[in-house]
Amino acid sequence: MTWLAKLSETYDNHTAYLGKFELNRFNREYTLIPVSHTTQTAHIEIYLDEAGNYLRARAVDKEFGSTIIPCTEASASRTSAPVPYPLHDKLMYVAGDYGQYAPQTEKYTPYADYLAQLKEWCDSPYAVPALQSVYQYVRKGTLVADLIRNKVLWLDEQGQLAEKWTPELEAAYGVEKPDIFKVIASGQNAAFVRFAVEVPGAAEERLWRDQSVQQSFIDYYNTKLVDTELCYVSGRQLPYADKHASRIRNSGDKSKLISANDSSGFTYRGRFTTSSQAAAVSYEVSQKAHNALKWLIEKQQPYQIDGKVFVVWGTKTAEVPDPFGDTDDLLGGEDREEEFGDGTNVLLAEQVRLALNGYRHATDGHGSDVIILILDAATPGRMAITYYRDLEKERFLQRIEDWHLTCSWLQRYRKEGGRLATFIGAPATRDIALAAYGPRVSDKVVKGLLERMLPCILDNAKIPLDIVRSVVARASNPVGMENWEWEKTLGIACALVKKTYQKEGLEVALNEALNDRSYLFGRMLAVADVLERRALGREEKRATNAIRYMNAFAMRPARTWTVIQSAIQPYQAKLGARATYWNSLLDQIGSMLAPADFSDQPLSGIYLLGFYSQRHALYQKRAQEQASEDDELDVVEA
Repeated sequence: MTWLAKLSETYDNHTAYLGKFELNRFNREYTLIPVSHTTQTAHIEIYLDEAGNYLRARAVDKEFGSTIIPCTEASASRTSAPVPYPLHDKLMYVAGDYGQYAPQTEKYTPYADYLAQLKEWCDSPYAVPALQSVYQYVRKGTLVADLIRNKVLWLDEQGQLAEKWTPELEAAYGVEKPDIFKVIASGQNAAFVRFAVEVPGAAEERLWRDQSVQQSFIDYYNTKLVDTELCYVSGRQLPYADKHASRIRNSGDKSKLISANDSSGFTYRGRFTTSSQAAAVSYEVSQKAHNALKWLIEKQQPYQIDGKVFVVWGTKTAEVPDPFGDTDDLLGGEDREEEFGDGTNVLLAEQVRLALNGYRHATDGHGSDVIILILDAATPGRMAITYYRDLEKERFLQRIEDWHLTCSWLQRYRKEGGRLATFIGAPATRDIALAAYGPRVSDKVVKGLLERMLPCILDNAKIPLDIVRSVVARASNPVGMENWEWEKTLGIACALVKKTYQKEGLEVALNEALNDRSYLFGRMLAVADVLERRALGREEKRATNAIRYMNAFAMRPARTWTVIQSAIQPYQAKLGARATYWNSLLDQIGSMLAPADFSDQPLSGIYLLGFYSQRHALYQKRAQEQASEDDELDVVEA
């Protein structure tokens, strides 16, 4: 029950956002929904006057289709059986003439049920005038005919609502594809309708955003909640929820987190006679918790992979660092290689602390918690919480900081949107999955890896060795990848190896005193790569012998080094005296290897760190020499 309590607490701490629409990062509207309400995607908007007369209608653009609608317990959890919403709903509920233009089952009476329910609300002491306008209009039973007359809905050759827009219909009507077919994926008979009322001398009342209409339904519906139970979440005697909300991940999601409708099966047999005996959750807590969860998902647009959703939030301040993101995102998405100078963690630590201080000093008081929640649905009707973690905010921020500092390395790759990112820091968890299993990895594998990495980020647990080995193996096989993909994989592999061998204190900066066998072999491989690349020149793009034999080198270093040494001799001869530095560097590194270490025992992942650091140091040295030459040329010209 803790997750329900934390979500309900989050709702209470963010009531200032109730009914206020904002845009998420995909430019879709979202808002925190009041209790006794839910959201639906509307396709048609109908405008009425005060007397309930039809004025006009239009199809609603997809980005503005999100609609707050009143709902009862039954309608909020409806599946196949028709249960009307109290105000806005599909054509089959709000249109009395629906049966003339679309097939309708005789088993149910959706329009009559809708009209009776709306009338009861209108007759209550909590009704507002706009409701009477809608009731007076829908009881006329001309809604579909009005929409057809105003060319919002369209009929096919048989006089029925067209399922799709065909070339034959385009030829018959002489118009291009109408707006309704651009905003609805299925047939017109599934269109969802929302209402607005225009009052002379006043702004139009968009009833789905009118807080007086929302409060009217809340007050009215509270009078219908009379059965009480002891709420297991709040500990109070309150009206309990017999049914709980669906549409948690999106407006088409039928899966529920809480459900107890299998009374004829094995759910209660031998244990309980009613679902409330197992656990009772009050209607208020259920509504607040589910609506807060919907709001967080819409607000953050978190990872959603193969139906699995990863949500992270603070109970008092919803914005918290994304534990699955990389350091580039945490620091604001700017290239920062130059800022980190020699590649040590000193400046990185300062940047990370500054970034987290914004979250650390947010005006949210004391006692704020950070919640990590993972949702997944095995079937279309049932959803489960596969991971739940509740951390005190300061502890959460400290562990995020530790992750970005201890799993950091120089990363160079292209981010979403095409931006080239260069930064020292931790890679994103999704990028780790792609580095480990390749770009064609299934979503099922990715979502499993993300969940397995959470303890590594939040509890400083060791990264699973199979993940590290997979990334190291792919980084050791550059021939099978494009150069940019290999550079990205190499940076991620080095970060994971550094985290795995954290006690060694390895950094991007070259450690010339370290005599670890794998590290030294990696340095030798880097020198051979840079030497041959310098001899080939900028025009030649083919892989060097060091890169081509990298995979074999990791498995049998002594034997493969003999092959590489022979292969680079022509390039040493080509460079002549210019190869002296690299030759002496090879001799220096080789002299640090003990005779017993020069064997074919496979290298550990540390060799990648030696390779990367030595290559990075050589490229920096070359850049400094080039800068010095340019300065001297400027002096001569002056």
